[in-house]
Amino acid sequence: MDESVATVDTAPKSKTELRAEATRARVELAQTLDAIEYKLNLPRQMRVRSRLFKVRLREFGDKNPVALAGIVLGGVSATVGAVWLGVKAVQRR
Repeated sequence: MDESVATVDTAPKSKTELRAEATRARVELAQTLDAIEYKLNLPRQMRVRSRLFKVRLREFGDKNPVALAGIVLGGVSATVGAVWLGVKAVQRR
């Protein structure tokens, strides 16, 4: 079996190399922090997801308006049914 051995650069680095390495590390850290902030910003996530849902819904409606109408009708029917059942439950008390 051929085992490849990783070589470690043990030569001392110049100030320019060290500064470049530090700059790369800062950029990587900033990108990581930005990604974490993006993931944890729930109001922004909700706005993004809401816009994406609206765009997909419009595209779906453009491609298949009958199916979209059926989905809307089903949603309205379910909502009306739930409200009706709620009203009936309150009236029985």
